[in-house]
Amino acid sequence: MIRALLIGNRPACELGYEYVSDGDCDVVVIGSLSIGQLLKFRNERVLEALSQGKSVYLYTPGLPNVPKNRALAAALTSAQRELKNWGVLFTDGGRRRLVTAEEAREMKRNGRSPDFGAVLTPLAKEILEGKA
Repeated sequence: MIRALLIGNRPACELGYEYVSDGDCDVVVIGSLSIGQLLKFRNERVLEALSQGKSVYLYTPGLPNVPKNRALAAALTSAQRELKNWGVLFTDGGRRRLVTAEEAREMKRNGRSPDFGAVLTPLAKEILEGKA
């Protein structure tokens, strides 16, 4: 199973990872963030994973509710956009899970195939087809 470093609370639905709190991991899952954490997001482990090209997923139901204060809501939207620009992948835990190249290599090594309905990145598809 793919090891995921868990930041915040464990997601309410199963994303298909074995969660670890430290040590080596294949991907990072951000299960929850408070308003303050989202506005000042600079988690060292997440930034390190992104710099190494590892996939980082943000479980969107773990995000804070949109406040009624318009300026604060705009700041939260901007913070989410910044995370997306860094390469953080947003997921709601739906049945259609994104399979990255790194995960495809792990699947191929273990003789597994993606779940039905999974969305493959172009490189992941090439890896699983043996073209890359």
